[in-house]
Amino acid sequence: MPVEITWWGHATCTVEDSDVRVLTDPLFARRLAHLRRRRGALPPPEASRADVAVVSHLHADHLHIPSLARLAPGTRLLVPRGALRAVPGLRRLTRLRVTEVAPGDQVKAGDLVIRAVPARHDGRRLPLGPHRSPALGYVVEGEARTYFAGDTGLFDSMAEEVGPVDVALLPVGGWGPYLGEGHLDAGRAAQALARLAPRSAVPVHYGTYWPIGMDAVRPHEFHAPGEEFVRLAAERAPGVAVHLLRHGESVRPEGAR
Repeated sequence: MPVEITWWGHATCTVEDSDVRVLTDPLFARRLAHLRRRRGALPPPEASRADVAVVSHLHADHLHIPSLARLAPGTRLLVPRGALRAVPGLRRLTRLRVTEVAPGDQVKAGDLVIRAVPARHDGRRLPLGPHRSPALGYVVEGEARTYFAGDTGLFDSMAEEVGPVDVALLPVGGWGPYLGEGHLDAGRAAQALARLAPRSAVPVHYGTYWPIGMDAVRPHEFHAPGEEFVRLAAERAPGVAVHLLRHGESVRPEGAR
């Protein structure tokens, strides 16, 4: 069947390839600490249906224990190496099959191979957390090679370490008015796209959560990254088809084998 990508908001996507459903960084909360979901309805119950879920790093908006608890018993869950020590709540998810991975590791799921690749991002659970785990991206290889970048900054060896891909799910923003080191904004994401040279791309990680009480602070940083990425990608990577999805919308990208 053709590869299908669904964006549920923030970094949460479903990649359906070769009759296997892979769910990225599940986050199904209306509110998370000081963040409130400002755009897009909460994902429906079927959004949590997956054969494999992958977690890119330990930050609570990417590794969210209540959302992971919604996964069906027996779901395979891939997390960065050291996550079970750093996040005690993971050890309570006994119904899931949790596997720790590091860059270069490969896990087979049906006819898919899921490969962990490096990311440039803070790997701690909290800003002052004592334990570090590697921040990861994942390449889902089946009918297509789909790269989920997680949260990452731009780095020189990105194309080499990720390898050839057909579809790139790239973060283009964040949940606050300023992006620190280890993130991609629309401009840096367009540069990453030019380096990776996939056939198709989907911008993610923007326009979903925003700090409570900050609705009027730099609102363009919340609303504009997706459209800005489309514009800059057309300049820097004109051969890539960019799909700007609404929350809950799906696409079957061009060029998926």
